[in-house]
Amino acid sequence: MKLTQCERILRHLRDFGSINPIEAISEYGCMRLASRISDLKRQGYNISAERGKGKNRYGEPTSFAVYRLVEEE
Repeated sequence: MKLTQCERILRHLRDFGSINPIEAISEYGCMRLASRISDLKRQGYNISAERGKGKNRYGEPTSFAVYRLVEEE
């Protein structure tokens, strides 16, 4: 069974709690994580975004989105 990128990202969110663009590229070959998150939101999933911080390969500060699935208890 072949999963779509949305299905893989949703599974990742459930298994690991969050996903960022670097994880999406390296794990799933997903170059447009924000678009897949938008697709999941349109399907009714509640996904929050926050800013992560890191450094690029030159040691310069950078920020990126970190997405989390908000599941109701």
